[in-house]
Amino acid sequence: MTRTEEFEELRPLLFSIAYRILGSVSEAEDAVQETWLRYEGSSARPLSTRAYLSAVITRLSIDVLRSARLRREEYVGPWFPEPLLADPYEDPERSAELADSLSMAALLLLERLTPLERAVFVLREVFGFGYPEIASAVGRSEAACRQLGVRARRHMEAGRPRFEADRREREELAGRFFEAFREGDVDGLRELLAADVRMIGDSGGKAPQWGRAIAGAGNVSRMLAAIAGPFIRIGGSVEDHEVNGQPGAVFRDRDGNVLNTLALDVLDGRIQTIRSVINPDKLGHVGPVADAWAVVREAKEARLPTD
Repeated sequence: MTRTEEFEELRPLLFSIAYRILGSVSEAEDAVQETWLRYEGSSARPLSTRAYLSAVITRLSIDVLRSARLRREEYVGPWFPEPLLADPYEDPERSAELADSLSMAALLLLERLTPLERAVFVLREVFGFGYPEIASAVGRSEAACRQLGVRARRHMEAGRPRFEADRREREELAGRFFEAFREGDVDGLRELLAADVRMIGDSGGKAPQWGRAIAGAGNVSRMLAAIAGPFIRIGGSVEDHEVNGQPGAVFRDRDGNVLNTLALDVLDGRIQTIRSVINPDKLGHVGPVADAWAVVREAKEARLPTD
């Protein structure tokens, strides 16, 4: 097998490691490309290509995450990871576990960890690396990595997100939710929401605050219904799609350009949290990005007195 073939076989794993550490599709793709350049330029042939490449991308991701921390602290409004519509790392036996580790809730929880804790947790708890491999990847002793792992697990378990165990039930509920949204059905939306549901939006100050922080089933259902009518009326569409391993949707303008993504946390037969990413800087990998300001302006103009 050539170096190129070995790398391409491992590319999905490398991207999946980097994305979980960084929470950014674009930065993860950059890290994968840099890993390839280093591998291609190396004269040595590693004993384990998987271990070598995983170590390289982990170190690169840690460095990028450290530099990104300040930018995230200065971010305008709530910060969410860049939405991921599909994880390229396929492992049917662990698909549900891997999907849950991709969720917005899990990635936001990882933000509480230090870069080293985050890397150790991802390698150990998500991908099952042994501590010798992890120690090599992060440049610490095995004992230090075990301590980092213990601290990371403690933080994660304290706030570990819970999801509906049956994925089919989650998807069925999400389907009903988006159908009620398209119809602007306030009562239909309300009955699917938890009493203390929260709807939160990430615009980064670069798009309208559609999906700004709103709490309570009544408030959220009325807000969604108010949005739906004008949006559908001007040709907008809602495409049911898994987002970060959870039920969700991609909103598009009449030309098919991406307006925002929506991800749902479902537990106990109700939607607990709705997270919208409308920052155009975070949507380019999903497809051509809509002019959110223009869409919202047109939707407001299309609003009828009865809306």
